[in-house]
Amino acid sequence: MLLLGTCLLYCTRVTVPICAVALSTYFDWDKKQSGIVLSSFFWGYCLTQIIGGHISDQIGGEKVLLLSASAWGFLTVLTPLLTRITSAHLAFMASSRFLMGLLQGVYFPSLASLLSQKVRESERAFTYSTVGTGSQFGTLVIGGAGSLLLDWYGWESVFYFSGLLTLLWVYCTCKYLLSEKELIIPIDCLMRGLSISKQTKVPWKQLFRKAPIWAVIIAQLSTASTFFTLLSWLPTFFKETFPESKDWVFNVVPWLVAIPTSLFSGFLSDHLISQGYKTITIRKFMQVIGSGVSSIFALCLGQTSSFCKAIVFASASVGLQTFNHSGISVNVQDLAPSCAGLLFGKDSCGKGCVCRGECGPQQECAMSIPYVQPQLPPVI
Repeated sequence: MLLLGTCLLYCTRVTVPICAVALSTYFDWDKKQSGIVLSSFFWGYCLTQIIGGHISDQIGGEKVLLLSASAWGFLTVLTPLLTRITSAHLAFMASSRFLMGLLQGVYFPSLASLLSQKVRESERAFTYSTVGTGSQFGTLVIGGAGSLLLDWYGWESVFYFSGLLTLLWVYCTCKYLLSEKELIIPIDCLMRGLSISKQTKVPWKQLFRKAPIWAVIIAQLSTASTFFTLLSWLPTFFKETFPESKDWVFNVVPWLVAIPTSLFSGFLSDHLISQGYKTITIRKFMQVIGSGVSSIFALCLGQTSSFCKAIVFASASVGLQTFNHSGISVNVQDLAPSCAGLLFGKDSCGKGCVCRGECGPQQECAMSIPYVQPQLPPVI
C-alpha cells in the first residue's frame, strides 16, 4: 500500500507539469507565469518537512500519510472546478500548488520515520527502493494515462483522474488496514505531536557537529536540483524542442526505465551488505552512481538535437537517479533512526528551497532546460 501511496503522490504532483503546455495555452500564460505556478509547489513543500517528520516520529508515520493524502486528493479534484469561479487564474493556480506542496511535504519524512521504526537496517535499501519505485511508477501512470486524457478530454480530466484515485486509496487503506480506534489517534495526538518535550528534544548541536549529517544535507540538495528540474520541465522541453513527438513517449519511457533500476539498486545494496561489505561503503557507492553518473547523462541531454538520443539520455539520467534510494534516502535512517523523520524533514526542507529556485521564473532565462545543474557526489 505504501508503494501505491507513493505512486499516487506523484500522480497528483505531476499533473501540472504534464498539463503545463495545455494550461499555458488555456490561460494565456507565458513561460515566466508557468514557472511561477510550477515553483509555487516547492515554496509549500519546504515548509512542512520538519514538522511533518517530527509529528510522524511522535504519533506514527502511517497516520500522517493518510491525513495528508486525504487533503491533497480533495484539493486535486477541486482544482478544475474552482478555476471556473475565479478570474485570477494565475494567483489561484499558484496558491493551489503552494497548498499542494504543504500537504505533500510531510510524505517522505513520514515514510522515513515509519521505515526506520519498522524495517531492519539490512532490509532498508530494498524496502525503500521498492516503495520509492512508486515515484517513477506514478509519473509513468500519469505520463501515459494523463497524456491520453489530456488529448481526449482536456486538462481537467487529468486532475479528476489522479485526485479520485488518491481518495480511493485512502478509503481502502482506512477500511481494510486500520481499525476505527487507530483512525482516531492522529486527531487526539496531533497537539501532543506538535510539542517537543525535554525528553524528546533532538540534540541538534550534536547532530550538526557530525560530518556525515552535513554530507547527507548537501547530497539531498544536489540530488533534488536535477531530479525536480527534470520532473517539472522535461515535458515542456520535449514539447518545444521536438514538437512533432508523441507526448506519451517522453512522458512514459524515462520513468518506465526507472522502475527496474530502482528495484535493482535496492536488491544490489542489501545483497552486498549481507555479503559482509560495510554499510557506509555501499551507501557511498550507490550515491556516486545516483548523483555523479546520472548527472553526466543529464548534461548530455542538452547537447543533442536527436529525439532518440534525448530519450536515451533522459531515461539514463532518471533511471540512475533511483540509486539515491539506496544511498542518502536510507542513510538518514542509519545515522539517526530514533528521529529519522525529523532529520529527513530538515534535509528535505533545504531541498525544497533549492527546487523552488530551480523550477521557478528564472528557468525562463534558460528555457532550453538541458543545462541542468550537475549533482555533487557526496562523501557520507
